[in-house]
Amino acid sequence: MTEFVSGIKSIPQNDERIFGMLSDLSNLEKIKDRIPQDKIKDFEFDRDSCSFSVSPVGKITFQIVDREPNKTIKFATTNSPLPLYLWIQLKQVAEMDTRMRLTVRAELNSFIQPMVSKPLQEAVDKISDVLASLPY
Repeated sequence: MTEFVSGIKSIPQNDERIFGMLSDLSNLEKIKDRIPQDKIKDFEFDRDSCSFSVSPVGKITFQIVDREPNKTIKFATTNSPLPLYLWIQLKQVAEMDTRMRLTVRAELNSFIQPMVSKPLQEAVDKISDVLASLPY
């Protein structure tokens, strides 16, 4: 299992509010216009899952598999060429200061790892930046 970890991001909000928004994927409706249409297509979501198409990979579906209130949201792919697991970790350090870190674990064989490691790390970093900048 190969792990990709974002830097720790500071969000000026309490953990309960952040968790409430991120643990309900139907809230993606609020930020749909921030998603680059040239990179991601066929974006669909409901409370517990989201799916999209990425060229040249194809359709990917993430399902929330675990929620630990105000601390962790865990996702797994149910439709993906590569099995991926994603965690959003939250830790409130002050009243309006929560730290967030994003971790992705992927089952990569030795042939594909050199080709996808850099794009996956870049994706993890970009997603964490977007999550940190959301209007909670």
